[in-house]
Amino acid sequence: MTHTRLFIGTLATATTMLLAVASGQQAQPPQTQEPTSVATIITRDAGVPPKLAVPEFIALGKEPEVVGAAKAIGDVLWDDFDFEKEFYMIPRDILRTVPRPASVEQVPLDQWKALGADGLVVGTVAKAPEGIVVEIRLLKVTDGTLAVGKKYTGSLRSVTDGGRVYAHSFADEVHKTQRNLRGVALTKLAFSSDRDGGRMKGPLGEREISNIYQADYDGANQTRLTVTRSLDLAPALAPDRGQIAYTSYRSGFPDIILQSLRDSRAPISLTKGNGDNQNYLPAWSPDGTKIAYMSNRDGNPEIYISNPDGSGIRRVTNHPMIDATPTFSPTGTQLAFTSDRGGTPQVYIVNVDGTGLLKITNEGHCDRATWGPLNEIAYASRSGGGFDIKVYEIATREVRTITDGIGSNESPTFAPNGRHLAFVSDRTGKQQVYTIARDGRSLRQITKVGINKYPNWSQ
Repeated sequence: MTHTRLFIGTLATATTMLLAVASGQQAQPPQTQEPTSVATIITRDAGVPPKLAVPEFIALGKEPEVVGAAKAIGDVLWDDFDFEKEFYMIPRDILRTVPRPASVEQVPLDQWKALGADGLVVGTVAKAPEGIVVEIRLLKVTDGTLAVGKKYTGSLRSVTDGGRVYAHSFADEVHKTQRNLRGVALTKLAFSSDRDGGRMKGPLGEREISNIYQADYDGANQTRLTVTRSLDLAPALAPDRGQIAYTSYRSGFPDIILQSLRDSRAPISLTKGNGDNQNYLPAWSPDGTKIAYMSNRDGNPEIYISNPDGSGIRRVTNHPMIDATPTFSPTGTQLAFTSDRGGTPQVYIVNVDGTGLLKITNEGHCDRATWGPLNEIAYASRSGGGFDIKVYEIATREVRTITDGIGSNESPTFAPNGRHLAFVSDRTGKQQVYTIARDGRSLRQITKVGINKYPNWSQ
């Protein structure tokens, strides 16, 4: 099946693994002691985002972890709010013109009012017998009314990431209560990388080693999830983030592996890959009860669906040409996939029972569709010598180009709120993971070490 390379590129190689991030090693949303206040909504003129000030936090102590967390939380919160563009952010250099108060009760609201701020985020970090306490408040600047208030407690281990998890938790809370938006600050990006690998020999020839990694949505805390002398590719995080599925060549042939992210249970083979049964590119259903993937188990590359334990396998497509790269619709009732059944690789939609086939692209070469929560399908479309990311809107059938033609841009994946995409680009020479807003703005590079591919954005 050498023609499979049209869709999956360099998938190859084999061996063992060890769980790198088990339960408790990842920063989890911290424990909350106080309920959120939602009586006050901070606004500005109609159609204009509220102006928000997020200065450095107040360290109530001189311990290094307290001082470090106070600075980090303020910085990360500023970035989290800036990422979603729901607020106009007062620049950091302007923030420094207002003296830092000794406590949240002594905040100089008049000075923030003079800078035109509508909302002000203030916070403190203190050491406590149980570890650390972080208090964060969103105030309405005109009168000091509390709009959102949270107190988080955690062990000192919870600040090993600099306190970022507290910032992410508060940012998502504010976006939810103030802007009716599902934030992505606590989400993760999984991807494959060769940064710690080498090369190995196997039944399919000599191949590079690649493992699965995970990072915060902004690229921080990049952590290795698999440690194998193999090629682990195309990760897909389960909706509850408790498991990850990916393609691995550890058996010598491409297989779908399911690995727990909450304990040290040994990874399992979902598809029992061998020379006659090669499986690629898993995708979870929105409710986490099904996994779709590509397999040649019946002699030709087709799309299949099974339960996460490997049972209940059923074939969705049936065509002599290649069907690949499945992705579920937001309802879980349809799949988008790539097929060259019409002569060139294009994106199609089909019901999960195999009915209702619909071709949605008609371009030179399309690949790696991903179906977003706003009922849009992003895909890579050949442009010149490389690819650009395009988005197809289901309701209007309109197509817009997201990337700018620089380098080759591939493997898009939507954020869980549908407002952003992650993708791979070689615009700086090597393939790296980037994020971008769905309107083509706010391009950010996530990875920089090694060659990084196949990003997947968690729920």
